[in-house]
Amino acid sequence: MPLGNIVLVVLSVALVLVLTGFRINQEYERGVLFRLGRLGATKGPGLFWLIPFIDRAVKVDTRTITVLLDTQETITRDGVAVRVNAVLWFRALDPARVVTSVQAWKAAVVQAAETAMRDAIGQSDLDAMLKDRILINQRLRELLAAAATRWGIEIEAVEIKDLDIPEQMQRAIAREAEAIREKRARIIKAEGEYEAAQQLAEAARLISSAPGALELRRLQTLAEIGVEHNSTIVAMMPVELLHAAQKIAGGPKLESD
Repeated sequence: MPLGNIVLVVLSVALVLVLTGFRINQEYERGVLFRLGRLGATKGPGLFWLIPFIDRAVKVDTRTITVLLDTQETITRDGVAVRVNAVLWFRALDPARVVTSVQAWKAAVVQAAETAMRDAIGQSDLDAMLKDRILINQRLRELLAAAATRWGIEIEAVEIKDLDIPEQMQRAIAREAEAIREKRARIIKAEGEYEAAQQLAEAARLISSAPGALELRRLQTLAEIGVEHNSTIVAMMPVELLHAAQKIAGGPKLESD
């Protein structure tokens, strides 16, 4: 075989090997490089080159992953059986650590989240779960982040989605809520009556301090009754008014018992 052909074949093979070493990562992808089995640099995004038969790259998706966790049946700290599920958001923060520290990292995060959810529910009372779910979500995230951080994974958020409790407990909670509303209504009514009594007492003091004010109030009441009801009203004329009228006219003062 001519030497020129051998050189041509060798160059062709070398060119093919060089071309096959090129890789392209998308903007959200990173390539964790292994050279002869040892961890190397992280490649991407964009175009990069691997030494054929020597380098190997493992792709890691760095986008946020959303997972609906399976429903977990557990017991709260105060002994109530509940069924809970949650939604988890996480992403690969350190691709090299994700590849080298845990196998099947997505499944590992899901399993850790379900375990942390059972632990968080077991450490909480039912009332706290119903009234302050944000605090439960924060506690759940802290429990999960303790394991995920070692794997190079960031837990962006985890939120309890559904909380199912026994029907008997639902009726008890409804009765409790009804009792609280009734208590609030009675307190508001009592406060209203107290304020009304204060206003009436103040009005009585003002009327008693002004001569003739009580009689003017009585006349106003009679006028209101006459407008609202088609009836005949017989009212006694107060002696005080007769005395005042007599004094203005300059006549003799009337005697009264």
